[in-house]
Amino acid sequence: MNAIQMILVVVVAFLAGTEGILDEWQFHQPLVACTLIGLVTGNLELGVMLGGQLQMIALGWANIGAAVAPDAALASVASAIILVQGGQGTKGIGTALGIAIPLAVAGLFLTMIVRTISTGIVHIMDAEAKKGSWRKINLWQWIAVCLQGLRIAIPSALLLAIPASTVRAWLAMMPQWLSDGMTIGGGMVVAVGYAMVINMMASKEVWPFFAIGFALAAIQDLTLIALGAIGLSMALMYLALEEKGGKGGSNSGDAGTGDPLGDIIDDY
Repeated sequence: MNAIQMILVVVVAFLAGTEGILDEWQFHQPLVACTLIGLVTGNLELGVMLGGQLQMIALGWANIGAAVAPDAALASVASAIILVQGGQGTKGIGTALGIAIPLAVAGLFLTMIVRTISTGIVHIMDAEAKKGSWRKINLWQWIAVCLQGLRIAIPSALLLAIPASTVRAWLAMMPQWLSDGMTIGGGMVVAVGYAMVINMMASKEVWPFFAIGFALAAIQDLTLIALGAIGLSMALMYLALEEKGGKGGSNSGDAGTGDPLGDIIDDY
């Protein structure tokens, strides 16, 4: 990478870190972060492929109560940098996926540090609020958000400081059994992440849609665009039936609307 590309990668990493908290533009999502890094480094196809597979893993990651999910932003940015610097092309995606998982867990340590610091910043903002100093409240708010960005930007800059030749040498030293094992493990984690999402969404009303999609995916003549169009059409039909069932229930005043499917959707 040249200097401009490195700067752009660090900018993407900073945005991914801040979005882990703001959650507005979704820069922290693997599909977005890896694609942007692939774009600025001239490896757009690799970025999309890596981001798509990592996104399937991250679908099952969610903050529940006090349990914090693995850091998708650090996993996405760091694995994309390693993939690009490694120069292995599509063959390196499996290795990058295997590396991404421990990086996501390691990112929890950085998250803990930044959130501990942010707790102190909250107390400072409370003190400034008592004084009525809105300018300082906004200033400390920006500082807290920037800390989240630096949480990803600094490790990314350190990775970029490692020469590409060194990264290639390290990857070349990796035994074949380890490389193949990381590829297989990455594929298994993708399946587990998708299964977790299905488990959260599973209900008797949505299982038929899953079965239809599973059957359609086996038809080789259907492209991803065709499958996406079918899925979008089914979603619009679902929403239309739900709205119709809701209106029928409000007008009739009875327990049923006269439309069995609408009643089920309305109850759901």
